[in-house]
Amino acid sequence: MKRLKQRPRSRTAPKIKLAKIKPVKIDLVIDDSGWRRLRGLEPSLRRAVRYALKAAAAKDVRALTLLLAGDEHLRALNYDFRGKNKATNVLSFAHSSDNDSYLGDIAIAYGVASREALAEGKPLVDHVIHLAVHGALHLLGYDHEARRDAEKMEALETKILRDLGIADPYAPCRKKAA
Repeated sequence: MKRLKQRPRSRTAPKIKLAKIKPVKIDLVIDDSGWRRLRGLEPSLRRAVRYALKAAAAKDVRALTLLLAGDEHLRALNYDFRGKNKATNVLSFAHSSDNDSYLGDIAIAYGVASREALAEGKPLVDHVIHLAVHGALHLLGYDHEARRDAEKMEALETKILRDLGIADPYAPCRKKAA
């Protein structure tokens, strides 16, 4: 498989120019000041999530919420909803009503995402976009518990990210030596 070139590290979000993406209202809640340092992140996240919904053939989705929080907030959510007393990178909470076009909520932890991007040698913005796409696919019912389901979800994630100009997050990374 051909490995895509990594974009140089930058604090600026990638320019995502994708025409005719279905207008889905994405409420973006920033609950940690670290997120504000990433210029251009908000519009890039909105475009990426909308594109993921389109690529996954989501129908009748009108809105979702994306929470950009700190580690402590994600730790509390992870404990309350999954019984795990540790911060995690992303959580998704699907809306349960069948007759509503509200898809659900995605929450991403700044500290966890930052440490993962650094450890994997990836631009933080690219990693956060991957986490948002991953969360959106979970809201649509995709899962990665079983191997076959994981392969299907990862293939779609990889295609979406490639279309957005982001390298395959599942390819072996070349971590830079310190």
